[in-house]
Amino acid sequence: MILAACALHGMAGAAQQPAAPAPAPASSLQVLHWWTSPSERKAANVLAARLAAEGVQWQDAAIPGGAGIGAGKVLKGRVLAGDAPEVTQIIGVSVAEWGEMGLLLELDNAAAADNWNSFLFPTVRNLIEYRKHTLAAPLGIHRVNTLFYNRALFARLKLAPPGTWNEFEAAAQRLLALGVQPLAQSSEPWQVATLFENLVLAESGPAFYRELFVRRSPQAAADPRTARALQRLRTVKGWARGAPAERPWTEVVRRFARGEAGMMIMGDWAKAELNEHGMTQGGDYGCAGAPGSSQYHLYSVDTLSMFAGDYSHVQAQEKMARLLLAPSTQADFNVLKGGVPVRRDADPARMDSCARASWTLFGKGAAVQAPSMVHRMAVDEASRDAIIAEVHRYFIDDRAPVAVAQRRLAALFRLFNLTSQGAPGAQNTDRGR
Repeated sequence: MILAACALHGMAGAAQQPAAPAPAPASSLQVLHWWTSPSERKAANVLAARLAAEGVQWQDAAIPGGAGIGAGKVLKGRVLAGDAPEVTQIIGVSVAEWGEMGLLLELDNAAAADNWNSFLFPTVRNLIEYRKHTLAAPLGIHRVNTLFYNRALFARLKLAPPGTWNEFEAAAQRLLALGVQPLAQSSEPWQVATLFENLVLAESGPAFYRELFVRRSPQAAADPRTARALQRLRTVKGWARGAPAERPWTEVVRRFARGEAGMMIMGDWAKAELNEHGMTQGGDYGCAGAPGSSQYHLYSVDTLSMFAGDYSHVQAQEKMARLLLAPSTQADFNVLKGGVPVRRDADPARMDSCARASWTLFGKGAAVQAPSMVHRMAVDEASRDAIIAEVHRYFIDDRAPVAVAQRRLAALFRLFNLTSQGAPGAQNTDRGR
């Protein structure tokens, strides 16, 4: 990781020689992000329109791919080539990793001018700061442990939304008897791992969740609670009578919207996409905390960072950062994106019941919060990718014993902990504090 950081820093610096192309006008900012679904595009267009009204052009550089996997690869390649965008979607622990390389613009002036510290949730503030500098502008908070259920199907079967694992299993059996798939699910690696982290949180609560995914404790990997979460992951797969197809998350949402599944566990960004399919929250579908985790908030926070470059875009970049935190921008963006504002003083009247529940619960602080491993809130990029791959390996191979999966995770954690001492952001990865 350190060698990669040095290579990035060196090559980025080399790109700033006289022979490099002249920078774009300061009134234009290229924005690299992974908001490519219909609902995400609408949310991004709101930001672009607000920026245009301030005399700054949003040059779109959207990269497809769930969970930002494709965008992350493109960003690294562009930085290595000396072609970093002025603005980019960097979230969670990755903010500190990029900050360590000295490539990000410090947004301290914008944060001080509008006193961000006075209204940001503490967890959000910790995510965007590194070495006492503000390195990102936060946009919204997503609740990853959201259960969506088809209200017509549940009414037909006289089912209440399941609040426990036993109720979840009972509802699944009723739906199977009706010939309906219980849970809309993909075997795409990041989606499988998202379901797993939901099951871990439901089984254990935030404190153990942090031991497993933030501190990467080998003892936690070997714990019976991890074993039960792994077994339940396999049980859910059994409801599909074999591994589900590897579908993008938008297709999973579409199948749920068509009534092909009775439930779906996904981040609340799915709510905005369901609206695109003509479904209404509280009418066609309901939402609640995923079974066993209704009192917890498994979170992901959308943030945009700015590359410093030759500092010719600073005025436009700072203007954009301040605009992103404006109350009206926060409200309008998150209504379309499915998340909730990062501001503690946001107006709950602008939120639907699902959003109000998320925003209120997040406001209770670290005791109820758990940082999503899959969505870069808990660990560095390399650790995240390795954990996702290990969970996916277990999910696909029905012959793999639970105990073997636990041993493999424990071995990974021991390796991570040996190599992470002194790594960028290592002192600030427990983001709920």
